[in-house]
Amino acid sequence: MGCFYSKNPQPIPGYEDPTILASETPCEYSEFTVSEVEALYELFKKISSSIIDDGLIHKEEFELALFRKRNWRNLFADRIFDLFDYKRNGVIEFGEFVRSLGVFHPNAPTADKVASAFRLYDLRRTGYIEREELYEMVLALLHESDVVVLDDEVEMIVDKTFSEADTKGDGRIDPEEWKEFVSKNPSLIKNMTLPYLKDITLAFPSFVLRTEVEDSET
Repeated sequence: MGCFYSKNPQPIPGYEDPTILASETPCEYSEFTVSEVEALYELFKKISSSIIDDGLIHKEEFELALFRKRNWRNLFADRIFDLFDYKRNGVIEFGEFVRSLGVFHPNAPTADKVASAFRLYDLRRTGYIEREELYEMVLALLHESDVVVLDDEVEMIVDKTFSEADTKGDGRIDPEEWKEFVSKNPSLIKNMTLPYLKDITLAFPSFVLRTEVEDSET
């Protein structure tokens, strides 16, 4: 398939060819077709040039695109950015962008969504979700949703979650406990699916049209 932007002799930093990204395995890397990856490149270019036009998505650009806010300090926003920033170098490259969104694709395996949600809550990257981490994330999620809840109510939410999820009773939730808990409470990973990704090319019809024209000429 012809990709008009791939002819650029000086690709953007972190650029990866869409045919490679679309063919990678396992599924956690990409659930997208080549056309969908090409469409995502158009979205990536818009986001990565919204503040600093350097071909990379910085945290401020990411938050502006995702939450429509600049210089916004929120733990939930930080955690989502960290999920995308595979290399942990403070910016999101095109390959990282596609791989991360692949987890949010409607066709992505549930196991991948469960694992990503676990990483979202594992603030200190210890391989466990501890009570304090859950408390901080619940507060952040409520704040992001502009929901005002009393401290006692937050404590009740956290206590209830741990009483159900921490089946080993060791004061922390491990990946297996989390998997079992989510299986009984699937709404916990509802936000790990973005339905529009299934029809991403429809958002950029002119881009797809140009690609198809090039294909007929090759």
